[in-house]
Amino acid sequence: MEEAIKLGLNQLNVSRNEVEIEVLSEGRHGLLGLRGEDARVCLRLIEPEYEDDIAPGNQMDASDLAQNILETLLDKMDIEAYVDILPEKMVTDEESQPSTVLNIVGEDLGILIGRKGQTLISLQQVVRLMISHQLGRFEPVVVDVNGYRQRRLSSLQTLAWRTAEQVKLRRMPFSLEPMPAYERRIIHLALAEDEEVTTQSVGFGESRKVVVVLKE
Repeated sequence: MEEAIKLGLNQLNVSRNEVEIEVLSEGRHGLLGLRGEDARVCLRLIEPEYEDDIAPGNQMDASDLAQNILETLLDKMDIEAYVDILPEKMVTDEESQPSTVLNIVGEDLGILIGRKGQTLISLQQVVRLMISHQLGRFEPVVVDVNGYRQRRLSSLQTLAWRTAEQVKLRRMPFSLEPMPAYERRIIHLALAEDEEVTTQSVGFGESRKVVVVLKE
């Protein structure tokens, strides 16, 4: 039986205290050279216990839950910062509905932003997945760092409007620099209601960019 348990632990790559063990058959030795019966056991993984502040089913306001989750993640990453829930919601680059904005405030937090904001987007995705798991529904949440995304959003919108004016003035298309998908979406949304120009995404991978052209 012990050999059967060890075999099961090796197959699952877990330790003994991470499973529940049910003995189906203890096995028996063979007699007179005959083969005996092998022991059979059933190993079930024990579900990990969640910390009280981020436990599934925690009945609290979605924005408070998001703040709690993000603060817990920052603490586990040994990052000294605090999280503000901004009073005004933001229409995000991923969705058209208003989203709660969690702004991480602290010193030297560039590591949370990453190249072109990609680390920040990944952190936001983790927070959203954890909230969805606990609430059983999707909850739009924007994660920002020292107002970086809000400033970037405003900057890209201004760029889109200025580019549209140049296209109208010169009567020719204009290509913007390559951008990640969520930034391209900001450009598309900024010019979506313009009656004279439209936007197109061209290129592949990290070279993909937005082209502003006159409507036919």
